[in-house]
Amino acid sequence: MSAIGSVLLAILILLVMITVHEFGHYVAGKALKFKINEFAIGFGPKLFRHASKRTGEVFSVRALPLGGFCAFEGEDGEADSPDAFNNKSPWKRIIVLVSGPLMNYILALILIVISLFAFGQMAYKIGSVAPPPEDGADAAQYIEYSLKENDVILKIEGKNIYLATDAMSALSGKKTGDIVDVLVLRDGSEHTAEVMLRGDCSFSSSQEASKLWHALGVGTYGVTTGEGEDETTTYYYDLGVESFKTGFFRTIGHGFEYSWRIAGTIFKVLGELLTGHLGLEAMGGPVTTIKLTSEIASRSAQNFFEIAAYIGVNLAVFNLLPIPALDGSKVIFCLIEWIFRKPVPRKIEAVIHAVGFVAILGFAILVDILQFV
Repeated sequence: MSAIGSVLLAILILLVMITVHEFGHYVAGKALKFKINEFAIGFGPKLFRHASKRTGEVFSVRALPLGGFCAFEGEDGEADSPDAFNNKSPWKRIIVLVSGPLMNYILALILIVISLFAFGQMAYKIGSVAPPPEDGADAAQYIEYSLKENDVILKIEGKNIYLATDAMSALSGKKTGDIVDVLVLRDGSEHTAEVMLRGDCSFSSSQEASKLWHALGVGTYGVTTGEGEDETTTYYYDLGVESFKTGFFRTIGHGFEYSWRIAGTIFKVLGELLTGHLGLEAMGGPVTTIKLTSEIASRSAQNFFEIAAYIGVNLAVFNLLPIPALDGSKVIFCLIEWIFRKPVPRKIEAVIHAVGFVAILGFAILVDILQFV
């Protein structure tokens, strides 16, 4: 029952985020007097349907809670009504298109700020420190310039640390033996520790966090599984998570900064995929997303807020990418029409978006399959 509850929690997060996205399109469309045929929560057969006698708009709840849509009149082709989607000015269509991702980002930001005020900012906590290396600089130097057990990392080289990628970015290019400044929370107060790096910080992808923790001298622990010849020991870096609170204005500022860092991480991962520094097996489709979301969201209320916000920023960024079928691609077509005073033939645009949709669906299925191969 616990597992089922976790999955339902993950589905709820995804459903809310998608509904909020479509509601952004809806609100902007209503404000700019677009004709809207239907606003639906979910896909598939209708479980509930209500039609407005005044406007004719249909509100429906459908059986599959993994999507939703806001159907505009004439969105996929020509229509006679002056209030049809493609008969409206390009700038109005652009506002409607970006309003969905914008609503995702606003909700994510609200969730982040609520989480920061209620629980504090999550930060990496050092469980243990590795012994000094046997070769290289004098062992006494590594002991002197080192983090300490239970240190909570706040900043590295003056950069706020929210995610492991933030720390990797702050240390990128540093070499073994370099001394860096790490602001930590130690015994309840902030302290700047000088840390001698124990490894080179040359990261080829965001998945190389192990290099980061090794360079900072974080200790490891082993977990042994199996028996006899099948016995294996896996080593993990001894890291935990601890939350700390800051003042009102600092918390608001951290909320904005954290949301931008999440967005930056998404762009970084996409760049690594395009350059081949990150394999497709690192990605996940709907099944993987639900699995990971259920695992994280069920841990605590703070984790629930964190993963919901992360998904919200992901949806905002992803939908603004210039990929056919996504809002970002439709914005490009509107800009072309606005600049050249003539639209791309609607049938050609429709085919491009249809092909894009199939490609996105195929990609989502592929990366999910790779998770289980």
